[in-house]
Amino acid sequence: MAKDSFTFKQFEVRQDRCGMKVGTDGVLLGAWAVGGCRILDIGTGTGLIAMMMAQRFPEAKIDAIDIDHDACIQARENIAEAGFGDRVEVVETPLQQHSGEYDAIVSNPPFFENSLKALEGKRSLARHTDSLPVSELLRSVSSLLSPQGVFCVVIPMDMLPRYEEEAVFSRLYIAKVCKIKTVERKPAKRCMVMIQKQRPEAIIVEEQVLQTANCERSEWYQQLTKDFYL
Repeated sequence: MAKDSFTFKQFEVRQDRCGMKVGTDGVLLGAWAVGGCRILDIGTGTGLIAMMMAQRFPEAKIDAIDIDHDACIQARENIAEAGFGDRVEVVETPLQQHSGEYDAIVSNPPFFENSLKALEGKRSLARHTDSLPVSELLRSVSSLLSPQGVFCVVIPMDMLPRYEEEAVFSRLYIAKVCKIKTVERKPAKRCMVMIQKQRPEAIIVEEQVLQTANCERSEWYQQLTKDFYL
């Protein structure tokens, strides 16, 4: 059972009313994603990624959106307690109805497309793509990104081909893929993807590992998250 709260160096995340709890995917993305003056966090949940971006980019104004009413309430409370309330606004709205222009967009989106919905309501909503299919996500991102803007997302590896396909239809380009292994001997199960409007000269593909053979955080993981993990 997940804890009701998770403590980082500069803030605490309460999560008892949210479907998606604090997890490795969100922490990785919040520490890795490109920022800007105007940032949008899609599916903010607890507000974790929005707060990480606020910590990393102290001049940024951030909109954090979600369709879950209770998650929005909890995100607002977390953000206010962290001292980011003047720069991070939580908006309860579907992405498809949101407007604006952003230098950077981040998302740890729902990712189960064809699996059985055995999870309880809020967690099921947070983990299944019914409310936000990949095609609609990328179309919306394309309309919200500034010309030089960047979208960073964390997804399961088996969904990467779908994102590559849908990016084409949305006139977006994949610029970087960071494949993440839990341990060296196992294949990558997740990846972080950087998507933009501008065609890159080349797609950068890298592979990183989270744990050493001794089950300790790898040097890469430590350096990436050193400003957040206690």
